[in-house]
Formats: sequence, structure tokens, C-alpha cells
Amino acid sequence: MTLLDLMKNRYSVRAYKPEPVEKEKLEYVLEAARLAPTAANRQPFQFIIFETAGRKKELERIYTRPFFTQAPLVICVCALRSQAWTRRQDNANYGHVDAAIAMDHLILAAAEQGLGTCWIAAFDPVATQEILGLPDGVEPVALTPLGYPADAPGAKTRKPLSELVRYGRW
Repeated sequence: MTLLDLMKNRYSVRAYKPEPVEKEKLEYVLEAARLAPTAANRQPFQFIIFETAGRKKELERIYTRPFFTQAPLVICVCALRSQAWTRRQDNANYGHVDAAIAMDHLILAAAEQGLGTCWIAAFDPVATQEILGLPDGVEPVALTPLGYPADAPGAKTRKPLSELVRYGRW
């Protein structure tokens, strides 16, 4: 399967089997995330991996959709803004961008391994900081359940390239 085929077939999984994720597959997806490009190669992110078993009520404070706690694992990527590269001209901090790129690599590697994920941004950041014990300066950027899909992909709609690309100028 080509990378483009993988990207076409990957989907946001919203139902998970309870079976555990093998340690080797978890390490594989984390290695893919580690290899993600980052501004000035600073890698200003951390992943927190946690099990969902027995934590349903607590984890519902982070995100309420039932599939969130169906998967055996959830992964949170956090930005370390103080370690991130900042563009001099406008002081734009790239911590969130770098964390998002790493999470995208993780999600694609998971799909390659037959695992399901669902990018979650609509979570409660205060509850996430509290439950995961995040210190000051560590910002949760995105979460994903990680497990084996118990659903099937639906139709994917994407805009055509002609609506997304301009050449030369706006």
C-alpha cells in the first residue's frame, strides 16, 4: 500500500474493540511520531499514554463521547511552548504545530498497523491538565483513542484540489 492509499483509507474510528494494543505496535506508532519534522528540530512535545480501563467517569471529564473510553488506550500530545522554536518576525510559537505534526505521524502509523484513532480537539483542557497532572507550561494539544476498530469507515468528503490550491499568488 502506498502512503497516499493509506491516507485515503484512514478514517476517524468511533467504535473500538476491547482487545489490548500490542507493545510492539504502540512503540512503532510512537517511533513514527518521534521522527516527525519539527521547527529547528526541537521536538517540543511529550506524549502521555494512559489506559482507559476502570476510568470511564474520570475520563468523561476530558471528553464525553462513549468511544473515547472504549479503546484500551488514549494518547495525549502536549506542547512544551518554552522549548519550541519561535519565529522572530512575529513571535509565532510553533509548539502546537510541531505537536500536531507528531500526532499526525502517529495516527498514520497506527492506521498502517491496523489500529484505529480519532483526532480529538474538542476536549476540556482544564480537566485534561488536572487528570493527567500536567505542570505549568505543558499544553494539551490533541488526544486520540488507540485500539482496534469495531466499526467500518463511512464515506469521506474532501474538497477538490482546485478549491485548496493557488499558484503564484492569492
